[in-house]
Amino acid sequence: MILRDWREEDWPLFWELTNTNAVMRWLGDETDEDIRTAARQRIQGYRQRHGHTFWLLERKPDGGHLSGEVLGFCGLKRSNAEGERVEGMMEIGWRLREDAWGHGYAKEAAIASLDIGFDRFKADEIVALTVQGNEASWGLMKRLGMDRRSDLDYANTDFDPGSGIIIVYAITREKWQGQGRD
Repeated sequence: MILRDWREEDWPLFWELTNTNAVMRWLGDETDEDIRTAARQRIQGYRQRHGHTFWLLERKPDGGHLSGEVLGFCGLKRSNAEGERVEGMMEIGWRLREDAWGHGYAKEAAIASLDIGFDRFKADEIVALTVQGNEASWGLMKRLGMDRRSDLDYANTDFDPGSGIIIVYAITREKWQGQGRD
């Protein structure tokens, strides 16, 4: 995997690959141009303000099926859940195109991102946010060794109006550094 900063030409392809019903199911549904522009500005702003962001995720050129192709994003930002206990905490997140699901790309990219978060950015704890219905996302959080932090959950109907709750998982530097990885 390659995690890298965004280039101007990445954005149209990224949106084409990830702004789909399946990918956006737990992210508030497909977005229009105004929402995509605002999301892009937020991602770029995280990098400017904090030195890290959700990086573009690309498969290394190796002759594989998705070789050298944009897969989505993965990376770190400061949680922007205004007024919530997670606000300002280091947050890991990922979004992959549908045909990249189930191949281990998200896990590999998340491991690299967590390594960077704890080693380079010296985070003490990193959180991940999702909704209860997004089993694939919180399943990966568990496989990464993250623990459920229901004390950090908060009300939000933007992503799953049915539950109206954002659920939180977290991992500390000590736990991350002390666990073996497969």
